Amino acid sequence: MNRLLVVAAVCWVLSLAPVSAEEKEFAAVDLQGKFTHKLADKFGNAARQGNFLTVPKGEHTFSGVKFKIGKGVVQLGSKIWKEKPEVIVNIEIDRKFAKLHILHATCYGGGPNVPGTVWHVKDDTRIGEYKIHYEDKSVETIPIVYGKDVRDWWFRKDEKNTSRSKVAWKGDNKLAKQYDCRLRLYLTTWDNPKPDRKVVSIDYIGRKGETVAAPFCVAMSLEEK
Repeated sequence: MNRLLVVAAVCWVLSLAPVSAEEKEFAAVDLQGKFTHKLADKFGNAARQGNFLTVPKGEHTFSGVKFKIGKGVVQLGSKIWKEKPEVIVNIEIDRKFAKLHILHATCYGGGPNVPGTVWHVKDDTRIGEYKIHYEDKSVETIPIVYGKDVRDWWFRKDEKNTSRSKVAWKGDNKLAKQYDCRLRLYLTTWDNPKPDRKVVSIDYIGRKGETVAAPFCVAMSLEEK
């Protein structure tokens, strides 16, 4: 009897243990055909020297989520970066999933752009969204709100974190260092309210004519259980 009680206790403890990234099932979303900016190219419309996104390419785990980083990002435009598109449609999914993890940020808004400057973005400004299209023609929307979901990929030491997402990666580049800034990317996790319905595609939509913020998506990963 005592042995059975011990086994039962061990099983109960194990059931409460957190699930590691290795035990979860992740599937990378293929963004390659939707890239609008290469990592090998400088960021920003001015293309100033040394302004590269230095996130490592390949498969990496950030904040417990496995992502596959490609050779580019899906970069949207803004009132500043006018040559980039406002909308990228039909990011193919074609499967069911429980959670969508998004590794993203925005150009402009914070860092050296303080309140009162042209390139500053106020917290709670909606700068875009992701539209989730299901096989049954229903649609869900994931808003992108500055200060909640993303901030500028450049940040100062005294700058706040996001309130709804979390910082998943930090790095550096030559130009940011000149302004006493670093780089960071944010992780947004969305719980699918319809996990038993197949998602056909995702649209990535900005606010090109309304804001200086130019959102970009580095990677997406689906969690299947």
